[in-house]
Amino acid sequence: MLDEAGWVADPLVLVDLDDPRVTLPEADGRLFVGVATRPLTPRARLAVEALDLTLAARDEAFYERELPRECVPATVVEEEAGAVAEMVARSPQAALVLGQVLRATERLPVAAALDVESFAYSMLLAGREFGHWLAGNEAREAPPLVEEPVLVGRDGDVLHVTLNRAERRNAYGRQLRDALTDALEVAVADPSIERVVLDGTGPCFCSGGDLAEFGTAPDLVTAHFVRTMAGTARMIHALRERTEVVVHGPCVGAGVELPAFAGRVTAAEDTTFTLPEVAMGLIPGAGGTVSIPRRVGRWRALYLALTGRSLDARTALSWGLIDGIAEAG
Repeated sequence: MLDEAGWVADPLVLVDLDDPRVTLPEADGRLFVGVATRPLTPRARLAVEALDLTLAARDEAFYERELPRECVPATVVEEEAGAVAEMVARSPQAALVLGQVLRATERLPVAAALDVESFAYSMLLAGREFGHWLAGNEAREAPPLVEEPVLVGRDGDVLHVTLNRAERRNAYGRQLRDALTDALEVAVADPSIERVVLDGTGPCFCSGGDLAEFGTAPDLVTAHFVRTMAGTARMIHALRERTEVVVHGPCVGAGVELPAFAGRVTAAEDTTFTLPEVAMGLIPGAGGTVSIPRRVGRWRALYLALTGRSLDARTALSWGLIDGIAEAG
C-alpha cells in the first residue's frame, strides 16, 4: 500500500452506494468515501456508518432531513466527490491523518482526544506538506503587543469576555490566547459566575490561528505542550454548561473549533464557518477534531476539513454546529 518513498498509494477509495451488492470495506488506513446518487437502500444505510464520509444526492425526492448525519447532501455528487479527491491528492498525509484521528477519538474522553489531536498535529508540523506550504508563504511580521487583547467585564453573575484584536481579525495568536485563558480562569475559579458570554470585536469573531506564528515553536514537543496546556479548548469544555459563544462574520479554524466546545453557540445571519488546515498540510489543531465531531459527527467534520467549504449559518444550524441564529439589529 506504500510506495518506495513511503507515500500511501491510492489514499482515497470511492464506494458506490448505488450498487445493490455494496459491502463494507476493510479498514486499511485509507479514506473510504461513499457516493450515492439515489436514495440509500437499507443495505447502503448499514454501510455509511463504517465509511469516513458519504456524499449523497439531494433533489426534490431526496431531502436532507432523510439523511443520517454520516451523509453530506450534495446537489451534484460528482462535484463534491471531485473536491474531496482534489484535496486528498493535494495533501494526502494530512487527509489520512485527519481521518485516523477522527476515528480514534470518536469515543475518547475530551481530554484524551485533545492529546491525540495534538500528537498528530505536531507530527504534521514536521511533514513536507506543511513545509511546502510554509515555504510558499512569505514570512509575516509578528503581531505587536497590545494592552487589552481581550476585554473582560462582569455584570452580576455574568462574565462577558470579548476578543479585542479587530485589527488582526481576532486571530488566535499567543497573546490573545493567553489573555483569553486568563479570563476564563476567573470563571473556573469563581462558581458565583453562572454564565460566561464570549464574543469578538471587528468584522469577525475569530479568523483562526495567527499565520505569523505558524511554524515558530522552538520544537515540536514544546508545540504539543503549548497546545494542550496553554490552549483554551479544555477550559471552554470545562465551562460548557455555563458558556455561550456569540459569533459573526467569517469564522475560520480556531474561530470554529473553540466555540464548538461551548454549551451554546449563537451566530449572526452573516456568519460562515471554514476549516482550512488540510490545505496547509495540517489538521484542525485548536480542538476541532474533538469539538466539531461531537456536534455534527465525524463524517461531516471530515467533509468540512477536506473540502475547505464555507458553511453558512442556516446549514450550520441544521447540522447542529450552532444552536441559534441571532436576530438582525
